[in-house]
Amino acid sequence: MQNLLPEPPATLLPADAEAENALAKAAETGTPEAYKAVAAAHPAFSGGWAALAADSLADGDPVAAYAYARTGYHRGLDALRRNGWKGHGPVPWSHVPNQGFLRCLHTLSQAAAEIGEADEAARCAQFLRDSDPAAADALT
Repeated sequence: MQNLLPEPPATLLPADAEAENALAKAAETGTPEAYKAVAAAHPAFSGGWAALAADSLADGDPVAAYAYARTGYHRGLDALRRNGWKGHGPVPWSHVPNQGFLRCLHTLSQAAAEIGEADEAARCAQFLRDSDPAAADALT
């Protein structure tokens, strides 16, 4: 069966050069403190939360990773909605400002799986794939 309704337009988050630069500098050191400074200075920027979440997961702390990823996910949803997203439709991985949100979604799925939240892990993994299969492929 063919869907006759048009696909909603892709949602492209605006760039935040200041936050991206802060994240790039934090990545040079790679310390949790550097990533925390980015999240504190730019709390609406999902990229900082994504870095904290991934770092926590790599350090064996899935609960902290879950909390950081959930925060970035919700801040990303807020940003998507402010930019025309209606709860569905493409969020392209190829658009760099979208990557923080998509990374949070991926890490949220991983952290949820590690703490035994199988339904949440599956829902987030599917949401990531629905947002952009290229994101799911790049992150897994």
